[in-house]
Amino acid sequence: MQNAKFTSEYSEGILIIKLFGDIDHHSAKPLREGIDSEIYLYRAATVMLDLSNIDFMDSSGLGLILGRYTRIQELGGTLVITDPSESVERILELAGTKKLITVKHTERSKI
Repeated sequence: MQNAKFTSEYSEGILIIKLFGDIDHHSAKPLREGIDSEIYLYRAATVMLDLSNIDFMDSSGLGLILGRYTRIQELGGTLVITDPSESVERILELAGTKKLITVKHTERSKI
């Protein structure tokens, strides 16, 4: 498994956080801390969590996503998940996450 990392880009009230690697119990804490810093820094109306480059995610990944959802809601924003792989989308669906958080598929291709 490769260590997870992220990049972020902010423009006009939208914060795009693009995740790379695998999200498991080893990577979740540093990701959470880094993403929270970005959320507090920009306080964006919309945070888009781009999962197009995540091939593996366990329950720690679900916890990461749901925790960010709660944090963003508390700040008055909206979380959108974009471009999850089929396996990650299946996890989101089985956990009921898709009932809370919008999942969108864009035309962008995987890097």
